[in-house]
Amino acid sequence: MRTIKLITLSIFCLGLCISCNNEGIDSDLNSEVQEVVISVEEIQIADEGALISEEITGIIENIITNEEVATTQAVPFSAANANFLPDCVTISTVVSENSVERTIAFEGSCELPNGNILSGTIKMSHERDITLATRTINFSLENFVFNDVSVEGSSSIVRVRENENGNPQSTVTTNFDAIWPDDTSASFSGLRVRELIEGSGTPTLGDNVILITGNRSFTNRNNVTFQMEITQELRREFACRFIVSGILDITRGNRSASLDFGDGTCDNRGLLTNDEGETRVINLRRFR
Repeated sequence: MRTIKLITLSIFCLGLCISCNNEGIDSDLNSEVQEVVISVEEIQIADEGALISEEITGIIENIITNEEVATTQAVPFSAANANFLPDCVTISTVVSENSVERTIAFEGSCELPNGNILSGTIKMSHERDITLATRTINFSLENFVFNDVSVEGSSSIVRVRENENGNPQSTVTTNFDAIWPDDTSASFSGLRVRELIEGSGTPTLGDNVILITGNRSFTNRNNVTFQMEITQELRREFACRFIVSGILDITRGNRSASLDFGDGTCDNRGLLTNDEGETRVINLRRFR
Protein backbone atom coordinates (compact mmCIF):
# COMPACT_ATOMS: atom_id res chain seq x y z
CA MET A 1 0.00 0.00 0.00
CA ARG A 2 2.84 2.37 0.87
CA THR A 3 4.47 1.64 -2.50
CA ILE A 4 1.26 2.53 -4.36
CA LYS A 5 0.97 5.82 -2.45
CA LEU A 6 4.57 6.70 -3.29
CA ILE A 7 3.99 5.96 -6.99
CA THR A 8 0.81 8.04 -6.98
CA LEU A 9 2.58 10.93 -5.27
CA SER A 10 5.44 10.74 -7.75
CA ILE A 11 3.05 10.88 -10.73
CA PHE A 12 1.23 13.85 -9.16
CA CYS A 13 4.50 15.72 -8.61
CA LEU A 14 5.63 14.92 -12.16
CA GLY A 15 2.35 16.33 -13.48
CA LEU A 16 2.89 19.52 -11.50
CA CYS A 17 6.40 19.86 -12.89
CA ILE A 18 5.20 19.38 -16.47
CA SER A 19 2.39 21.90 -15.92
CA CYS A 20 4.80 24.43 -14.45
CA ASN A 21 7.24 23.87 -17.28
CA ASN A 22 4.49 24.36 -19.89
CA GLU A 23 3.39 27.56 -18.19
CA GLY A 24 6.97 28.70 -18.28
CA ILE A 25 7.20 27.90 -21.99
CA ASP A 26 3.96 29.79 -22.73
CA SER A 27 5.21 32.71 -20.69
CA ASP A 28 8.53 32.67 -22.50
CA LEU A 29 6.77 32.61 -25.89
CA ASN A 30 4.52 35.54 -24.95
CA SER A 31 7.52 37.41 -23.61
CA GLU A 32 9.44 36.71 -26.81
CA VAL A 33 6.58 38.06 -28.93
CA GLN A 34 6.43 41.23 -26.84
CA GLU A 35 10.21 41.69 -26.87
CA VAL A 36 10.60 41.63 -30.67
CA VAL A 37 11.04 45.10 -32.14
CA ILE A 38 7.95 46.26 -34.06
CA SER A 39 8.67 45.44 -37.71
CA VAL A 40 8.24 47.53 -40.85
CA GLU A 41 5.84 44.94 -42.29
CA GLU A 42 3.61 45.22 -39.22
CA ILE A 43 3.59 49.00 -39.60
CA GLN A 44 2.69 48.69 -43.29
CA ILE A 45 -0.24 46.36 -42.63
CA ALA A 46 -1.53 48.57 -39.81
CA ASP A 47 -1.23 51.61 -42.06
CA GLU A 48 -3.12 49.87 -44.87
CA GLY A 49 -5.88 49.03 -42.39
CA ALA A 50 -6.04 52.71 -41.47
CA LEU A 51 -6.20 53.66 -45.17
CA ILE A 52 -9.14 51.32 -45.77
CA SER A 53 -11.05 52.76 -42.82
CA GLU A 54 -10.29 56.37 -43.78
CA GLU A 55 -11.24 55.89 -47.44
CA ILE A 56 -14.58 54.24 -46.62
CA THR A 57 -15.37 56.99 -44.11
CA GLY A 58 -14.44 59.63 -46.68
CA ILE A 59 -16.88 58.16 -49.21
CA ILE A 60 -19.71 58.18 -46.66
CA GLU A 61 -18.99 61.75 -45.55
CA ASN A 62 -18.92 63.02 -49.12
CA ILE A 63 -22.22 61.33 -49.92
CA ILE A 64 -23.70 63.19 -46.95
CA THR A 65 -22.14 66.46 -48.16
CA ASN A 66 -23.46 65.95 -51.68
CA GLU A 67 -26.91 65.21 -50.29
CA GLU A 68 -26.86 68.52 -48.43
CA VAL A 69 -25.68 70.40 -51.53
CA ALA A 70 -28.31 68.70 -53.72
CA THR A 71 -31.05 69.50 -51.21
CA THR A 72 -30.16 73.18 -51.02
CA GLN A 73 -30.15 73.31 -54.83
CA ALA A 74 -33.50 71.47 -54.96
CA VAL A 75 -32.25 68.66 -57.22
CA PRO A 76 -32.64 64.90 -56.63
CA PHE A 77 -29.65 63.22 -55.04
CA SER A 78 -27.95 60.43 -57.01
CA ALA A 79 -24.51 59.06 -57.81
CA ALA A 80 -24.53 61.39 -60.82
CA ASN A 81 -24.41 64.54 -58.71
CA ALA A 82 -22.04 62.89 -56.26
CA ASN A 83 -19.46 63.61 -58.91
CA PHE A 84 -16.51 62.16 -57.03
CA LEU A 85 -17.96 58.71 -57.80
CA PRO A 86 -17.49 57.02 -61.20
CA ASP A 87 -20.20 55.43 -63.36
CA CYS A 88 -19.52 51.99 -61.84
CA VAL A 89 -21.16 53.16 -58.59
CA THR A 90 -24.92 53.11 -58.16
CA ILE A 91 -26.78 54.55 -55.18
CA SER A 92 -30.32 53.49 -54.33
CA THR A 93 -32.27 55.39 -51.69
CA VAL A 94 -35.28 54.62 -49.53
CA VAL A 95 -36.74 57.60 -47.67
CA SER A 96 -39.11 57.21 -44.74
CA GLU A 97 -40.67 59.83 -42.51
CA ASN A 98 -37.63 60.34 -40.28
CA SER A 99 -34.77 58.39 -41.84
CA VAL A 100 -32.91 57.67 -45.05
CA GLU A 101 -31.39 54.35 -46.09
CA ARG A 102 -28.92 54.12 -48.95
CA THR A 103 -27.27 51.20 -50.72
CA ILE A 104 -24.00 52.09 -52.44
CA ALA A 105 -23.02 49.38 -54.92
CA PHE A 106 -19.55 49.20 -56.49
CA GLU A 107 -20.03 47.11 -59.62
CA GLY A 108 -17.27 44.80 -60.81
CA SER A 109 -13.79 46.15 -60.15
CA CYS A 110 -14.82 49.76 -59.71
CA GLU A 111 -11.89 52.18 -59.88
CA LEU A 112 -12.28 55.46 -58.03
CA PRO A 113 -10.59 58.68 -59.22
CA ASN A 114 -7.81 58.20 -56.64
CA GLY A 115 -6.94 54.79 -58.12
CA ASN A 116 -8.40 52.59 -55.39
CA ILE A 117 -10.42 49.64 -56.74
CA LEU A 118 -13.57 48.63 -54.86
CA SER A 119 -16.31 46.06 -55.20
CA GLY A 120 -19.28 45.08 -53.07
CA THR A 121 -21.82 47.11 -51.15
CA ILE A 122 -21.98 49.73 -48.41
CA LYS A 123 -25.32 50.09 -46.64
CA MET A 124 -25.87 53.30 -44.70
CA SER A 125 -28.67 54.94 -42.75
CA HIS A 126 -29.12 58.34 -41.13
CA GLU A 127 -31.68 60.92 -40.04
CA ARG A 128 -33.63 62.56 -42.84
CA ASP A 129 -33.45 66.11 -41.49
CA ILE A 130 -30.27 67.68 -42.91
CA THR A 131 -30.70 70.83 -40.79
CA LEU A 132 -29.87 68.99 -37.57
CA ALA A 133 -26.75 70.30 -35.84
CA THR A 134 -25.66 66.72 -35.20
CA ARG A 135 -26.51 63.61 -37.20
CA THR A 136 -25.57 59.96 -36.73
CA ILE A 137 -24.71 57.84 -39.76
CA ASN A 138 -24.48 54.07 -39.42
CA PHE A 139 -23.06 51.86 -42.15
CA SER A 140 -21.99 48.28 -42.78
CA LEU A 141 -20.12 46.40 -45.51
CA GLU A 142 -21.36 43.47 -47.58
CA ASN A 143 -19.06 41.37 -49.82
CA PHE A 144 -16.76 44.37 -49.80
CA VAL A 145 -13.28 44.29 -51.35
CA PHE A 146 -10.80 47.17 -51.23
CA ASN A 147 -7.73 46.78 -53.47
CA ASP A 148 -8.03 42.97 -53.24
CA VAL A 149 -8.43 43.11 -49.44
CA SER A 150 -11.71 41.57 -48.23
CA VAL A 151 -13.26 43.74 -45.53
CA GLU A 152 -16.29 43.22 -43.30
CA GLY A 153 -17.69 45.09 -40.34
CA SER A 154 -19.56 48.24 -39.43
CA SER A 155 -19.03 51.80 -38.31
CA SER A 156 -20.86 54.82 -37.00
CA ILE A 157 -20.23 58.50 -37.60
CA VAL A 158 -21.48 61.30 -35.38
CA ARG A 159 -21.33 64.33 -37.65
CA VAL A 160 -21.39 67.91 -36.36
CA ARG A 161 -22.18 70.61 -38.90
CA GLU A 162 -19.92 73.13 -37.15
CA ASN A 163 -17.39 72.57 -34.38
CA GLU A 164 -15.81 75.32 -32.28
CA ASN A 165 -13.69 76.27 -35.30
CA GLY A 166 -16.74 76.56 -37.55
CA ASN A 167 -15.79 73.41 -39.49
CA PRO A 168 -17.67 70.15 -40.10
CA GLN A 169 -16.42 67.43 -37.78
CA SER A 170 -17.02 63.70 -37.53
CA THR A 171 -16.38 61.32 -34.65
CA VAL A 172 -15.92 57.90 -36.20
CA THR A 173 -16.16 54.58 -34.36
CA THR A 174 -14.95 51.65 -36.48
CA ASN A 175 -14.84 47.87 -36.16
CA PHE A 176 -13.50 46.05 -39.23
CA ASP A 177 -11.94 42.68 -40.08
CA ALA A 178 -9.75 42.30 -43.16
CA ILE A 179 -8.07 39.50 -45.11
CA TRP A 180 -5.26 40.27 -47.58
CA PRO A 181 -4.62 38.19 -50.75
CA ASP A 182 -1.66 36.44 -49.06
CA ASP A 183 -4.02 35.32 -46.23
CA THR A 184 -2.67 37.95 -43.85
CA SER A 185 -5.59 38.90 -41.62
CA ALA A 186 -6.22 41.64 -39.12
CA SER A 187 -8.90 43.35 -37.05
CA PHE A 188 -8.89 47.07 -36.45
CA SER A 189 -11.15 49.22 -34.34
CA GLY A 190 -11.07 52.55 -32.61
CA LEU A 191 -12.31 56.10 -32.38
CA ARG A 192 -11.04 58.98 -34.47
CA VAL A 193 -12.11 62.59 -34.87
CA ARG A 194 -11.95 64.06 -38.38
CA GLU A 195 -12.17 67.83 -38.86
CA LEU A 196 -12.75 69.05 -42.41
CA ILE A 197 -10.66 72.22 -42.68
CA GLU A 198 -10.82 72.69 -46.47
CA GLY A 199 -13.30 71.68 -49.17
CA SER A 200 -16.49 72.02 -47.16
CA GLY A 201 -19.61 72.67 -49.23
CA THR A 202 -18.17 71.47 -52.53
CA PRO A 203 -19.30 68.26 -54.26
CA THR A 204 -15.76 67.19 -55.16
CA LEU A 205 -13.56 64.97 -53.00
CA GLY A 206 -10.17 66.10 -54.27
CA ASP A 207 -10.20 69.50 -52.55
CA ASN A 208 -10.92 68.07 -49.09
CA VAL A 209 -8.33 68.43 -46.34
CA ILE A 210 -8.94 66.85 -42.94
CA LEU A 211 -7.13 66.76 -39.62
CA ILE A 212 -7.37 63.48 -37.71
CA THR A 213 -6.94 62.78 -34.00
CA GLY A 214 -7.76 59.76 -31.82
CA ASN A 215 -6.65 56.18 -31.34
CA ARG A 216 -7.05 52.73 -32.83
CA SER A 217 -6.20 49.14 -31.96
CA PHE A 218 -4.94 46.62 -34.49
CA THR A 219 -4.83 42.85 -33.96
CA ASN A 220 -2.90 40.67 -36.40
CA ARG A 221 -3.54 37.03 -37.31
CA ASN A 222 -1.24 35.88 -34.49
CA ASN A 223 -3.63 37.59 -32.06
CA VAL A 224 -1.01 40.20 -31.17
CA THR A 225 -2.58 43.60 -30.51
CA PHE A 226 -1.04 46.98 -31.29
CA GLN A 227 -2.29 50.23 -29.80
CA MET A 228 -1.96 53.30 -32.00
CA GLU A 229 -2.39 56.83 -30.73
CA ILE A 230 -2.13 60.04 -32.73
CA THR A 231 0.16 62.37 -30.78
CA GLN A 232 0.36 65.04 -33.47
CA GLU A 233 -2.74 65.43 -35.64
CA LEU A 234 -2.57 63.68 -38.99
CA ARG A 235 -3.19 65.77 -42.09
CA ARG A 236 -4.93 64.07 -45.01
CA GLU A 237 -5.24 65.89 -48.33
CA PHE A 238 -7.58 63.97 -50.62
CA ALA A 239 -5.65 65.09 -53.68
CA CYS A 240 -2.92 62.82 -52.27
CA ARG A 241 -3.23 59.10 -51.48
CA PHE A 242 -1.17 59.41 -48.30
CA ILE A 243 -1.13 61.10 -44.93
CA VAL A 244 1.20 64.07 -45.48
CA SER A 245 2.09 65.00 -41.89
CA GLY A 246 1.51 64.09 -38.25
CA ILE A 247 2.88 61.59 -35.74
CA LEU A 248 1.49 58.21 -34.70
CA ASP A 249 2.73 56.32 -31.63
CA ILE A 250 2.49 52.52 -31.75
CA THR A 251 2.81 50.17 -28.78
CA ARG A 252 2.79 46.38 -28.53
CA GLY A 253 3.26 45.00 -25.05
CA ASN A 254 6.37 46.67 -23.69
CA ARG A 255 7.70 47.72 -27.10
CA SER A 256 6.93 50.98 -28.87
CA ALA A 257 7.65 52.94 -32.01
CA SER A 258 6.87 56.36 -33.43
CA LEU A 259 5.90 57.04 -37.04
CA ASP A 260 6.35 60.56 -38.44
CA PHE A 261 4.45 61.04 -41.71
CA GLY A 262 6.55 63.98 -42.86
CA ASP A 263 6.49 67.70 -43.56
CA GLY A 264 3.48 67.94 -45.88
CA THR A 265 5.03 66.39 -48.98
CA CYS A 266 2.76 63.96 -50.84
CA ASP A 267 4.71 60.70 -50.75
CA ASN A 268 4.51 57.21 -49.27
CA ARG A 269 7.44 57.67 -46.90
CA GLY A 270 7.50 57.86 -43.14
CA LEU A 271 10.20 58.17 -40.49
CA LEU A 272 10.04 55.22 -38.09
CA THR A 273 11.78 55.47 -34.71
CA ASN A 274 11.80 52.45 -32.40
CA ASP A 275 12.17 52.46 -28.63
CA GLU A 276 15.89 51.80 -28.95
CA GLY A 277 16.32 55.16 -30.66
CA GLU A 278 16.94 53.66 -34.11
CA THR A 279 15.45 55.73 -36.93
CA ARG A 280 14.88 54.78 -40.55
CA VAL A 281 12.85 55.95 -43.54
CA ILE A 282 10.23 53.39 -44.59
CA ASN A 283 7.82 53.03 -47.49
CA LEU A 284 4.19 52.87 -46.40
CA ARG A 285 1.23 51.11 -47.99
CA ARG A 286 2.19 48.33 -50.32
CA PHE A 287 -0.86 48.96 -52.50
CA ARG A 288 -1.88 52.09 -54.34
